[in-house]
Amino acid sequence: MLLLPKFDYEEPKSLQEALRVLSELKRKAKIIAGGTDLLVNMKKRAVVPGCLVSLRRIDALRLIERKRVSTEIGSHVTVSELASSEVITGALSVLARAASSLGSPLVRNRATAGGNIVTARPAADLPPALMVLGAKVVLKSKGKKRTVPLDGFFTGPGSTVMDHGEILTKIVIPAPPAFTGGDYIKLGHRAALEIAIVAVASRITLDGPNGAIKDARIVLSSVAPKAVHAVSAERMLVGERPSERLFAEAAKRAVGDSSPIDDIRGGAGYRRDMVEALTRRTLLRALNDAAGNA
Repeated sequence: MLLLPKFDYEEPKSLQEALRVLSELKRKAKIIAGGTDLLVNMKKRAVVPGCLVSLRRIDALRLIERKRVSTEIGSHVTVSELASSEVITGALSVLARAASSLGSPLVRNRATAGGNIVTARPAADLPPALMVLGAKVVLKSKGKKRTVPLDGFFTGPGSTVMDHGEILTKIVIPAPPAFTGGDYIKLGHRAALEIAIVAVASRITLDGPNGAIKDARIVLSSVAPKAVHAVSAERMLVGERPSERLFAEAAKRAVGDSSPIDDIRGGAGYRRDMVEALTRRTLLRALNDAAGNA
């Protein structure tokens, strides 16, 4: 049985206190939220922090709020709360679907929105859905605050633009335009507790209930070092009237925007085939959503 290495533990009651502790401890400290990834890595000795700084008692990080032009999600909101929140399951249903596909009920009850982002796993479930929604993240350190579009947040597997001493405090999602719909599909060997072989999130906005496509976003996961936009597929959709034929062609172009590898979960060729199949399917479902979202 693998045991955790020894560490100190801090449980600040406010964001300001947490930022102060991180500033004082510098690289010795590691933030713990749900701990579903961190504790596993600590048992493997892949990460050996001198101190864990818990965010669980900071109530400000546990809110989901619908504002006039955006929805704000605290970084310590659990994945299960995302999956069931009426604020999310409505206009942001693509995010609710991604949250529902993450792990098991037990994992979803522990895992947090911020944690799923900052670990920067290429197969993480929430980033693709958040990216098609145009989400930004708010990063705070002692005496500094900045907002970073999620599209520019990841730099590679396990790597982000975050600096030491920063906390991801919240996720900000712009209110979607009328006639916008989205979908997320994750392909794994099992229905639960599975890392994605391929996952695709798509979102389209129409210029009316039966109109042309005004905006299109497709994000591919597990087929590159980080979640990536299928840029060529997105470009060909804008300005066109939606149809199964159009979506099939866009799905073929999405394959060219991916760079999968062979690994224990699947081969590169199989992943390319699944990118095509899942892109077409998510676009069709996004169209159904969009037509009914006036």
